[in-house]
Amino acid sequence: MQLKEKIEKKQFVITVELEAPKGASTREIFTNLDKVKAKIDAFNVTDMQASRMRMSSWGLCLKLKQSGLEPIMQLTARDRNVLALQGDLLAVFSFGVENLLLLSGDDPSWGDHPEAKGVFELDSVKLIQMVKKLNSGSDWAGNRLKEKTNFYSGAALNPFSPNLDKELKKMDGKIKAGVSFFQTQPIFDVERYRKFVEKYNPPVPVIAGITLLKSEKMARYLNENIPGVEVPSYCLEKMKKAESKRDESVSIAKTIFKEIKGLSGGVHFMPFGWFGQLRQILADE
Repeated sequence: MQLKEKIEKKQFVITVELEAPKGASTREIFTNLDKVKAKIDAFNVTDMQASRMRMSSWGLCLKLKQSGLEPIMQLTARDRNVLALQGDLLAVFSFGVENLLLLSGDDPSWGDHPEAKGVFELDSVKLIQMVKKLNSGSDWAGNRLKEKTNFYSGAALNPFSPNLDKELKKMDGKIKAGVSFFQTQPIFDVERYRKFVEKYNPPVPVIAGITLLKSEKMARYLNENIPGVEVPSYCLEKMKKAESKRDESVSIAKTIFKEIKGLSGGVHFMPFGWFGQLRQILADE
């Protein structure tokens, strides 16, 4: 069953984030996927996350599609103008890639090519609007297409944003623009997430993010550098005292997974290469 069909039927979905390789080979990625692919509904492929140069998202998405796996292509407005964005979208659709996660993108100054120029001709809301126009049979300028697309668009949601009013306005804007689902930043405080869901009741399905902590240092980095991600002190202490960081990471993520199941339309795992540990978390699924 396709991701779109499962979400629309309100079935719980599991997605996993993949970092496109820093190189031309995808062999290691597919070796890792063999450990978990039977449990996963779709795989997000990042679009040069943190503005670090990697294989283009669409390249790995095509490889996934050819292997019988369902991709979600992340697409940022950072690197392309409206011509290139539409050209890439039409191209990947012709290969059967239909799921998208549409993002503004990180500033290039944060990445490994800080001299690169960001385009940012559109923001995430306008990018969603662009895809909606392609789905209706016209391009951004209003010219008719010979064949329309049928993309299924998702967007990012930060339920713990430091500026929640602004985030809620962005959420509403993305829904009005045509988004069909959200994926969130990593959730650690499930009770706080529960209150967000109950209070604001997002009208489209939300797939809650879960990341695998690799160390206390990683947890502190998330707290200090990623707005809206808050790793509780008890998690920091557990990771600090753990004899096996991997086992403790699995324990924390497994607990969050069980608690969050009834609060969201699915979960989105960010394993950062720990696919063996992800298999442990999903062993009972």
